[in-house]
Order: sequence, then C-alpha cells, then structure tokens
Amino acid sequence: MRVRLWGTRGSVAAPGVETARYGGNTSCVEVRHADGTLLILDAGTGIRRLGSSLDAGVRRVDVLLSHLHMDHIQGLGFFDPLHDPAIEVHLWGPCSPTQDLWTRLVRYLSPPLFPVYLRDLPWLHVHNVGVGRCFEIGPFTVSAELICHPGPTLGYRIADSGATLAYLPDHEPALGLKGSYLSGEWTSGFGLAHGADLLIHDGQYTDAEYADRVGWGHSSIRQAVGFARLAEVSRLVLFHHNPTHTDDDLDRLIDVAAAGSSVPFPVMGGMESATFDVISR
Repeated sequence: MRVRLWGTRGSVAAPGVETARYGGNTSCVEVRHADGTLLILDAGTGIRRLGSSLDAGVRRVDVLLSHLHMDHIQGLGFFDPLHDPAIEVHLWGPCSPTQDLWTRLVRYLSPPLFPVYLRDLPWLHVHNVGVGRCFEIGPFTVSAELICHPGPTLGYRIADSGATLAYLPDHEPALGLKGSYLSGEWTSGFGLAHGADLLIHDGQYTDAEYADRVGWGHSSIRQAVGFARLAEVSRLVLFHHNPTHTDDDLDRLIDVAAAGSSVPFPVMGGMESATFDVISR
C-alpha cells in the first residue's frame, strides 16, 4: 500500500509561511492499493485538495473517520466526490451510545452550520463502526478499536498482504501515568499498533505543554515515541502537529525525539504531500 499525507495539523488549520513545509491543513491521509482501491483516513481540511486531485475514473471512495471533532470532519463538505453521483462514497466512523453515525454527522452537515443537507446526497453510504470491528474494503482488512480521546474515537489498523499501517491521530495512552507505559495489553491502542510497519500517531505537545493539558486527549512527542517503542513498530510518523508549532519548532522537536540511542526505528515528522510505501518487514 502507498500512504500520502494531505493534512497533518491538529485542532485547527494553521496556514502561513511559518507552517508551509509541514503544512497547515488538518488531518487527512490517503491509503491506496496498487489495484486502485482508495481509503481516506479522516476528513480534515486536507481532504479538499485530495478530492480535487482524483482521476476521472475513480468510482468508489471509502472515508474512515476516527472521530467527529471539527478538525477531522471540517473538509468533508468540500470533498468533490461527495457531490458527484457518479462516485460511490462510503463514510465509516464511530457511533455514540445514543446516536448512530448518520445522526451525529448531520448535526454539522446541515444548516445553520453547513448549507447542504446530508440527506440530499442519496448516493452516500454511511456505516457505523462498532468496537472491535474488523471488515474488508477491497484488498484491505480494516480493524478498529476505541482509543483514549474525548468522545467516541477510533484508531485503525489497515493490513494488506502482510503489510500493516496503524493510524492513531488523536490519542493519549499516557493518561493517568506518572512514569513509563504499562504492559502492552493495558495500554490504549496497543493492539492496533503492535508490530505495525508504519505508525501514524499523535505528537501534538512538548512535555511542558502536555503537563498543562492532561486529559485533553493528545500525546507529547516523547510519549508518542515511547508508545511506538512499546508497540515495536518499524517506523513512526508524528502527526496532528500543534497549530502553534512552526516548521522550525517541529524540526527541532523531531530531531531531539529521533536522536535518542534507545529509539530503534526511524522517527519522522508528518509533512503534507509526503508519501510512504508500506511493506511487510
């Protein structure tokens, strides 16, 4: 599978000259199989550019939403295939204990917050993803689990021919811990990330920033590296960058994170347009 990043920023879009290299768009990741099967992880502002880049021959798109915070769905209404009856669009994501995904989405995709009603798009297919769900989309096997973040939030593991991608963009596995992580089975997201060939993971904060934001649902860069080490991944892409962190800030923070002698895998900062070929180790 080939992975391309279209939006890497967290919380709110942050365009500007100081964020141009890592990008200012919010969460959106393309996952594509050699046969053309297309998955999109989250629908932040980056999905607008992704949608306008698609070939005319695309007839199906599957969008997997991790959760419904605005920075992960704000681009959905501006995604060209959503308004094209020739393209079958499938939305997958979490329900809540009281509402299905459709009901939760129309709270945003309807007036007064958005001028178009979701019900006016009859070619759209919406799927609730339950806890522990495993399903097939073309050649991909997708696993989903609830992870530690406010509101119902899913992490995803996508497998194809032995290669695995884990996507945990908003995640606080260190919540309540004073020191190092507990054993794997007691750590949020471990089952999704364990042994992944590529892990895309929340790294929004510095340690000092995290100390003032415990319980907000995000990780420091150091915590993300520690989680990746616990999960024994092959590569880590830090994601959901703080909107206040400039490109120079991220260069410095990621260089420090990757320099430790105890980090046995590459650590990279997610940049818009970066691509990764995910192959089994």
